[in-house]
Amino acid sequence: MAKKGDRGDMTFQCTECRERNYHSQKNKRNDPQRLERRKFCSRCRVHTLHREVR
Repeated sequence: MAKKGDRGDMTFQCTECRERNYHSQKNKRNDPQRLERRKFCSRCRVHTLHREVR
């Protein structure tokens, strides 16, 4: 079985309503900064900016 290594779990939070909607993984060695994505927020019912929270 493969090792997880530097990959870590992260959660995306909506910048408008602060709801944590999405989960993903990333390599923390290659991407040390926090990610930002435009995703659909089911609470706001519109595409908003989601930022990574730790």
